[in-house]
Parts: sequence; C-alpha cells; structure tokens
Amino acid sequence: MNNFMIALVAMAMAVSSPALANDEKGSIVGAWNMTSLQLTDASGRQNTIPYSGQVIFSKSGILSVQAMNPDAAAEPTPYTANGYEAYYGPVEIDEAKKTFAITVGSSLVRNLIGQRLERNFEVTEDQLVITPTNAAEGWRVTYERL
Repeated sequence: MNNFMIALVAMAMAVSSPALANDEKGSIVGAWNMTSLQLTDASGRQNTIPYSGQVIFSKSGILSVQAMNPDAAAEPTPYTANGYEAYYGPVEIDEAKKTFAITVGSSLVRNLIGQRLERNFEVTEDQLVITPTNAAEGWRVTYERL
C-alpha cells in the first residue's frame, strides 16, 4: 500500500508539472532564432540591421544569447566585439509584467559581466519581440521559436 501511495503522488506531480512546460506557446522559455534587428536613429526612423542570432531561455533559469553582424567592419557596441555578441547568465522572468532580467555571468564583452540587464518582451504564438526597458537605447529584436 505504501508503494502505491508513493507511485500515486509521483504521478500526480508529473501531471501537474511546472508552468515552464514545453506546450505553453505563450511562454518565453525555449529556443528562438533571430529574424530581425531594428535600430532607431536620431530622427526616430527604424533601420533594419542584417543580424543573425539565437536566444535561449532554459527551464532551469539560464539565458544565453549569440548574435552576429555579417559586416566584419562593424563598429563595436556596448554589447558586441568585432560584430559579435555572446553572453549568458541566470535570468528572472516575470511573465505577468512581460519583463525579464539577466545578470550576466560570462560575456564576450567583459564590461557586461556582473551587469543586470532588464528587458521587455512579448510572445505572440511563435514570435518573440524583445525591447529594452530604457527606450532611449533604441532597438527591437524579433525572433521565431525553433
């Protein structure tokens, strides 16, 4: 009887698995492929930059970003070196507020290590849009779910 109760509890826990299950299309958790990067210039006009990249939000609470500008002569930015962006670290996701914050644990751009980066996000079906919480940064990245 005791083994039966243990098995019953284990099955109940498996059925009521965490809110980060794969079948939740509205969740930010998962792997995403970049489809566009837009920068806003001083006049307020948005320009599309031909970036490629990927972002992964793991169920265990880690965010990983890889992105590249195909222009080898691209100027460095606060997030890139030689046209490449790469960092990861623990992430806190607030699905209700549609925000997340990563504390950068490792980065190609060493000045980012230890920084807390807060972002807005919106998930619609299999599309993810990320924008900075500080609109003055002037960028918008769109991804599709892998």
